[in-house]
Amino acid sequence: MARICLVEHAPGAPGLRWLGLGPKLRPSRGLLKLRRLLDKHAFWARGRSPAQLRRMLAGSQVVVSLWRGKRMVGFGRANSDGIHRAVLWDIVVAGDLQGRGLGRRVVEALLASPHLREVERVYLMTTNSSGFYQQLGFSHASNQHLLIRKQ
Repeated sequence: MARICLVEHAPGAPGLRWLGLGPKLRPSRGLLKLRRLLDKHAFWARGRSPAQLRRMLAGSQVVVSLWRGKRMVGFGRANSDGIHRAVLWDIVVAGDLQGRGLGRRVVEALLASPHLREVERVYLMTTNSSGFYQQLGFSHASNQHLLIRKQ
């Protein structure tokens, strides 16, 4: 298997967002590859337009991606106030590479970021992967309720 490269993007991921940069700051059509990864492997993120992805990235303080050669195979992002709360978003690994510790690499890279390292509570929402996140130290928040307001 080709080596997997973890890229820790600058806040807002300007290189990925505007230039499509991937590993070693090389042009790699990264935004298109992010869209393909989400469309194929993240049911909750299908159909996001390039403009929506740019806006999403711009508003994310922490962004990481995983690459196998020229293929983006993993992604995750986070927002935080840097002290009290943080939220992990859009953590995804290509289905054919799951079970190899890549999701763990994404989550650990997000949590190790200076923006999240000392945060009191880190939240995430998942539909099907609670067992995976429990292995990484997350637990059910039985005393809290998820509320949603849709546009």
